[in-house]
Amino acid sequence: MLDRRQMLQLGSALLALPALKLHASENMPATRPPGSMLIQRPIPSSGELLPVIGMGTSITFDTDGSAETLAQLREVMQVFLVGKGTIIDSSPMYGNAETRVGEVLQSIEPQPEIFAATKVWTTGKEQGIAQMQESARRMGVERFDLIAIHNLKDWRTHLQTLKQWKEQGKVAYIGITTSHGRYHSELLDIMRSEPLDFVQFSYNIEDRTAEQELLPLAQDRGIATMINRPYQRGSLFGKSKGQALPDVATDLGCTSWGQFFLKFILGHPAATCIIPATSNAGHMSDNMQANFGRVPDTQQRAEMLRVFQAM
Repeated sequence: MLDRRQMLQLGSALLALPALKLHASENMPATRPPGSMLIQRPIPSSGELLPVIGMGTSITFDTDGSAETLAQLREVMQVFLVGKGTIIDSSPMYGNAETRVGEVLQSIEPQPEIFAATKVWTTGKEQGIAQMQESARRMGVERFDLIAIHNLKDWRTHLQTLKQWKEQGKVAYIGITTSHGRYHSELLDIMRSEPLDFVQFSYNIEDRTAEQELLPLAQDRGIATMINRPYQRGSLFGKSKGQALPDVATDLGCTSWGQFFLKFILGHPAATCIIPATSNAGHMSDNMQANFGRVPDTQQRAEMLRVFQAM
């Protein structure tokens, strides 16, 4: 629950919001391309469909709780929701991110339906349980849809807890995460031997290491994939800056390089969802356009890669 100070801050933020929304609407493209269909993919372990573009919160939601900041993040969240986004991924590793997500969601009426995902990132069974309970309090959720073990930290201990929680209905899905190439060998071993619903790792048009083993194994084992760092921490835009979009982008309905990079990832059949992170409403609007329309086939994807490698 919000305390009095936070409620006052949110009240001030809401008063400021109409002006912010007007400013954003003058600069942002439409969140949903006209006449396009929402792209959804199933969680293999259950068949539940998820929109393919979610939202990460690393760095972007690790902010102070000022009225100005809350108004900015609320605008980002609203654009995400209008774009049919549901997956919000966070972690206690991300500083204030879980708290900011909870505050922003509680300020929106009616309360949006989201796919709430976080991670456990500590050592020890009791510490892990306490951390997951605190994450639920901070994000304001009664039950997480997904809890994953962050960067394999004390994974054997936490996986036993998560298996029990899943059996008891305290969490819907369980998983393990890694990022930027770390622990891939150990992650592959875990994927082969444990009943995971999700794995999360880095994958993008430049860093395609996951194509070698992680993505094929996830597909074979029926494990959903949550893709982080789709823009390689923004470095992909340094390469595409000043470059005209190629014909294949037009064929796919992409109007920006950001959409181009996201659609490339979606061209891999084992990619379940992607979680780009931003605190900019215009960038969020651009991301969410990749939630709709066409997905590249094998030939189009090869052409996308050729164009990128030629830059």
